[in-house]
Amino acid sequence: MSPPSLYTRVGLAGAAVVLLALAGIAVAQTLTKANLALASSLNLPDYLVPVTDPDTGATIVRITTPGPLGAGLACQRAYCTHRYSSAQAWNADQTLLLIANGCNGFCFLDGRTYAPLFRRQREDECEWHPLDPERMICVIGRKISLWTPRTNAEEIMLMAEGYRGLQFGPGKGNPSRDGRRVAVRGTRADGMIVAFAYDLVTRQKFPDIEVGKLPGRDGVCEISSLGSYIRCSRWVDGKDEAFIFTVAGDLVQSWTEHHRPSHGDMTVDTDGREIYVGISKSDPDIYQVIKRRLDDGMVTALAPRGEASHASTRAIHRPGWVILSYGGDPSEIAQLPTFAPFAREVIALRVDGSGEFRRIAHTRNVPHNYWSETHASPSPDGSQVIWSSNWGVPGGPVFDFVTRLDYADQTSSLSR
Repeated sequence: MSPPSLYTRVGLAGAAVVLLALAGIAVAQTLTKANLALASSLNLPDYLVPVTDPDTGATIVRITTPGPLGAGLACQRAYCTHRYSSAQAWNADQTLLLIANGCNGFCFLDGRTYAPLFRRQREDECEWHPLDPERMICVIGRKISLWTPRTNAEEIMLMAEGYRGLQFGPGKGNPSRDGRRVAVRGTRADGMIVAFAYDLVTRQKFPDIEVGKLPGRDGVCEISSLGSYIRCSRWVDGKDEAFIFTVAGDLVQSWTEHHRPSHGDMTVDTDGREIYVGISKSDPDIYQVIKRRLDDGMVTALAPRGEASHASTRAIHRPGWVILSYGGDPSEIAQLPTFAPFAREVIALRVDGSGEFRRIAHTRNVPHNYWSETHASPSPDGSQVIWSSNWGVPGGPVFDFVTRLDYADQTSSLSR
């Protein structure tokens, strides 16, 4: 039986203004006036049964559960979740949703009802194409390909002779937001660790960046939203540093502070410049949410010190927003008035520095291990947000949930 409809139309007073209003939240808030909001009591929602969030009025659906789901999909007991905060969980038109952690393969759900559809087995690192809803971009060995999960068809775009061990990131790779360019990291025939950009439309390989010559050990290499830069991280003397290159291989920035920022995502700022948004772990903005420009390294603080753990800008059609996952203990945060007033919560925050935010969900998630981290990630249009929680039971099953944001015109969920 199909779950009840998740579409609740919300009337808007004016056609000229579209609010990000969870059903029940009428206006935005600002960080300077915000207070800690504690979660109301709510039993663990049943699998695929929509419930109303008592604090926001939004619809919440638990979309995974241990054991068989149907259509050949099955979740392990410990966790069954989407891949990561900066990985796009939904395809371009939101008809498919991928569960990649703790499921028996690549497990595909209906992107709006969350019913199980089919599964596939692959060893590649694959990410959704941001514009083509049928295909994913995959990398493995010497190969970059376009894969169609529904039919299992594959189109090889590059067999990189003279390279081995190509990786999409690894782990944090995304294509540019038009789907044209990717960055991969691998080993050249002479043993040098390199990264390079590749254009999937023109089939152009860009010059090698010899990241193996950088100090420290290998981290992640990823392309920027507009496909102009490659950001490579390196572990240097216990610090996670970052180096920004053009796709032609020219070094333009060296961010030698530890994690300044990290656990984040790239997007385009309101002025059209490319930025990385994440959490700083170095002074002068330690544990603050910051944005940093790729072209000149300028840092702007977006939220005060707090328990933000991950940032996602996967609402690629709403680039003015970042989705933040907050951990922490509400009772401890209540005693820290200078901290950001969020604990075990998911919020949407504008990246323009205004401090405007919207509350999305109380996760009721208590710390346990990596797999129990929240890792919230929005759909491409921002109308849905997926997040993980053990629902207050440390060591208990970690489920995935979707908070559904409904709007009268169904075209946008985050105002610009």
